[in-house]
Amino acid sequence: MHRLHLLRHAKATRDGGYEDEDRPLARRGRTDARLVGEKLTKLLESVDLVLCSSSVRTRETADLLLAVFNPRPAVRFEDELYLASANALLRRLRRLEEACASVMVIGHNPGLHELAVALAAGKSAKYADLANGKFPTAAVASFAVEGEWAALERGNNVLTAYVTPKSLGIED
Repeated sequence: MHRLHLLRHAKATRDGGYEDEDRPLARRGRTDARLVGEKLTKLLESVDLVLCSSSVRTRETADLLLAVFNPRPAVRFEDELYLASANALLRRLRRLEEACASVMVIGHNPGLHELAVALAAGKSAKYADLANGKFPTAAVASFAVEGEWAALERGNNVLTAYVTPKSLGIED
């Protein structure tokens, strides 16, 4: 069995004349990324690989979030993940090596949220929260994935956790 964790980047700044891909994290985003990282190390089993969008805000989220992971997982920054659609993300996940037992993707909405909803089995305990709500910054949806990565299918993966900063008690 594989584990998959889909994490939306932390809150980015809207100030300044940045191109979208170059927007850094806001102060709140930096704080949230650190705190979510601390909480996730207690909630998740180890992570073997992190696939991260190449944008500044996702790279900064990865650096802050993973600083407390021991051991720190391997990280691949990939241009194809920047603002990727749910279908593009799914195609990328199907190319994962089988040796990667636990993978985290750090990316963007709406593609990340759409993929999370599409992958989740409707009978999962937190499915309604995920499907009917938003996927806020620094939120993570975790799945138990049966079978090979190449055969990753929609709608049949148990949603094992859906965690938002608010659910962890992290205040704005």
